Amino acid sequence: SFSIVAFFIVNIDSAFLFIISTVLSVEFDNCISSVSDITCIVVFFVIRLTGKRQISELQPFDLCITLLIADMASVPATNTGVPLLYGIVPIVTLFLVQQLISFLSLKSESIRKAVCGQPLLLISRGVVQEKALKSARYTITDLTEQLRVKDVFTLSNVEYAILETNGELSVLLKGPMQQPTYRDFAMPSPDAAPALMLIQDGAMHPDTLARAGRDEAWLNKQLAKVGCGDVRSVFFAFLASDGVLHVQLRSEAGGRHYFIDTNAKGDGK
Repeated sequence: SFSIVAFFIVNIDSAFLFIISTVLSVEFDNCISSVSDITCIVVFFVIRLTGKRQISELQPFDLCITLLIADMASVPATNTGVPLLYGIVPIVTLFLVQQLISFLSLKSESIRKAVCGQPLLLISRGVVQEKALKSARYTITDLTEQLRVKDVFTLSNVEYAILETNGELSVLLKGPMQQPTYRDFAMPSPDAAPALMLIQDGAMHPDTLARAGRDEAWLNKQLAKVGCGDVRSVFFAFLASDGVLHVQLRSEAGGRHYFIDTNAKGDGK
């Protein structure tokens, strides 16, 4: 009988220990999850406050700050022995340093040059500047590759090429290679205005429609011209600055693309 009692005691203790360990494991996981969530929120707001530039557009100093912030955020998220405050304080400090340096760069040209550097003139008056290439650690292959990204496939067509501080290459073609404008031909130019997306994924955008000076009845009338009676069957529809309505149906509805000239007579609001 003693062995039976001992068996139950041992199993009860084992079950109790199993429950305790499970609870602690869940609490531990929840703790890590909570710390990670808080850290991610802090990093998100800090990165948003630094500006809307993409990684490729960051200056070297800004890129270093971003990498350091990511490294600081990983410490409390992966090591529960480190208090959360020890991770947030360095992140906020780095953010304040970045804001201070950015402010000083706006006020002082010398600080701006020291932090951001200066643009380099790689091609001047059609001549490749060899010293500038060496200073930028650029080869002719790198230069021609960057020119191809700008849709320039012949080096002799370039009058000026400037390597900006963010690594982008600005290119000015020679006069005869530049595209003519409406002014060159003395032609009236179309109104410069962005296209307005009226329908997207079968959902109408009333605000955009009102900004275009149109209403739902007008849009339904235009869709009826191409045999579309249901907005939900439209993949997208946008109104260009020239008054042409571009409509593409969903693949289930045929997937065809239509061009509707809303400036035609009888197509008023």
